[in-house]
Amino acid sequence: MNTYYLCISLLLFLLISLGVLVTVGRGKFNTLIGHSSDPEDTLHKWVRAQSNTAEYAPALMIVIYILSQGVQTSWVWWCVVLATGCRYLFVAGILFPKTMASPNPMRFIGATGTYAFGLGLCYALLQQVANA
Repeated sequence: MNTYYLCISLLLFLLISLGVLVTVGRGKFNTLIGHSSDPEDTLHKWVRAQSNTAEYAPALMIVIYILSQGVQTSWVWWCVVLATGCRYLFVAGILFPKTMASPNPMRFIGATGTYAFGLGLCYALLQQVANA
């Protein structure tokens, strides 16, 4: 099994699933444009989860794909897996708590992990370029 492609697939699945959720939510809540800014509003949480995923997942997918084309050390593999897991954790941290108004560990760990492991992937890509 190619873990790199699996993680790309999981990130794409997350992004498309959240897009479908927002589309269904717009119909359910009869809100075609925009959303409430209430941090407890369900549609607001769905839109924030989807838009944040749309900001990070595509870049991660591209970097993961490029790195998959070469031989990588095990720490790169771990960064790929953990960055993917952190995206899911971040989304869970938005969707499951009652409100987005207060911090929660899932959102914090998900965001921090995305930054840390994403930077690790950037470093791995720079190494790959330098060694080419």
